[in-house]
Amino acid sequence: MLTHDQAVTTAHRLAAELEPGAIQRDRDGATVIPHDALSAVDSSGLLGITIPAADGGPGLGPRTLAEVTRILAAADPAIAQVPQGHFLMIDILAVHGSPPVRKALFADVLAGKRIGNGLAERGGKHAQDLRTRITDGVLNGVKYYTTGALTSAWIAVSALNETGRLVLAFVPRSAPGVTVGTDWDVIGQRATISGTATFRDVPVSSVIDYASAYEVPQQLGARAQLVHTAIEAGIAGAALRDARAYLRSTARPSSEAIRAGHDSATADPHVRHRYGRLASRVRAAEALLASAAATLEEIGLGPASPAEAARGSLTVAAAKAFASEIAVEAGSELFTLCGTSSAAATWDLDRHWRNARTHSIHDPIDYKYAHIAAYDLSDVPPPNHGQI
Repeated sequence: MLTHDQAVTTAHRLAAELEPGAIQRDRDGATVIPHDALSAVDSSGLLGITIPAADGGPGLGPRTLAEVTRILAAADPAIAQVPQGHFLMIDILAVHGSPPVRKALFADVLAGKRIGNGLAERGGKHAQDLRTRITDGVLNGVKYYTTGALTSAWIAVSALNETGRLVLAFVPRSAPGVTVGTDWDVIGQRATISGTATFRDVPVSSVIDYASAYEVPQQLGARAQLVHTAIEAGIAGAALRDARAYLRSTARPSSEAIRAGHDSATADPHVRHRYGRLASRVRAAEALLASAAATLEEIGLGPASPAEAARGSLTVAAAKAFASEIAVEAGSELFTLCGTSSAAATWDLDRHWRNARTHSIHDPIDYKYAHIAAYDLSDVPPPNHGQI
């Protein structure tokens, strides 16, 4: 079984394999399914790192998950996002899955099979205004933002049952009636191919009462948001890394800098100021991520008190909001640092901003700040759902 250090070493090795193809995958978008990159993820052994030891896994926690995700996101944040829903499903199964369901699905995951998600929908008042239904054991519905579903072995699909209660069905990707499309047309995170999944008269047998997961104080949402935080921190770090490389190897000093006696871009005091400021903020985002992961590690995945649940959720909320802002800032600031030539399409440096901008609006950071303030100022606990 992998230890924390072994998982991090594996993530670095996988990142080195993924990074050279990141630009081409960004350019290809949904026109080319990144089978090779995803096969490398699936065969890495990292998919099962959070499976509890009691279920045959290594039982590694948020600290490992956050660092592994950040490392992979710095190489290719779209590929790093593909198993985000997978890790949420591992947590849900660990807490709420029946022994037979856990045994079957965890065995598949440990064998390198991934779980995709079918949670969000279009056409309603919001993404969780569900029209998907399970009636008499048969699933019907249409999902969007189905990250990982296209190439997964299983798809976790949220639906309402006959009584209107929220449930979660685990459906084989290859089941008759399951169709996953490539209609993913966005400016960033393009290789996730999170398009439309359609379920037509699909029999289901593995169903969890999903509503109960959020009826008690829990850390499921915080742990899911931690992965999103790690993706943002990874994007920010990648933008800083590429800015540094460009400044050291390619950037020319501006004419203003030359007139002021600075013969290289890296000697320009204004470039140094901006770079130093940005580097400090990226490192702060990484530190907040590590702190949030450590907090969730302390609290654990099982039942939490209301105070502990609030502490975990709000710690992650602060880290996620800040990392989102810094990732967008870094993706833009690198052009100010590197100059006009860095905007040439050949470098594809704009992918950092596009990836950050696309991913950062996964859920509104303004609400995260509002919940932090409400708790600190008025003792109002954050809502008990998965978006904080």
